[in-house]
Amino acid sequence: MSLKVFDLECELGHVFEGWFSSRDSYDEQLGRGLLCCPVCDSHQVKRKLSAPRINVGAQESISAPVSSAPVPAPLPSTMPTEEQMRAIQGQLLQELRSVIRKSDNVGTQFAQEARRMHEGDSEPRAIRGQATVQEYQDLAEDGIIAMPIPDFLDDDRLQ
Repeated sequence: MSLKVFDLECELGHVFEGWFSSRDSYDEQLGRGLLCCPVCDSHQVKRKLSAPRINVGAQESISAPVSSAPVPAPLPSTMPTEEQMRAIQGQLLQELRSVIRKSDNVGTQFAQEARRMHEGDSEPRAIRGQATVQEYQDLAEDGIIAMPIPDFLDDDRLQ
């Protein structure tokens, strides 16, 4: 089975790849709101104009030029290319997932455990879990730094 690989971009300009069985599959997933940015979790995703590429498994990918327009001059060496940016984004996501996997999942007791650590009643450590918006606001008002983790970064919540 060959897969269509599309360059996608969210409303904040994060670029990432999407692999689909067909153009119809892409359209269907987009229509159902299933596509989201792996960096910011935005569901405002659009397909970028790019050379079509088909992933055919172990073989080389097949590319076709979009047009005969002249190729732009290379970017200055201080700016990463789009391909380098994708690699950086991928590495960042892997690192974030690794850090999250190593944290202690305290589930719905997140706010209580964060408060216990802040007050010195529990050993400080990396924790994760679920909290309501109100619990996050209460923690912030008490000077306790906490932030929600998008589902796509937390392997436990994907299952």
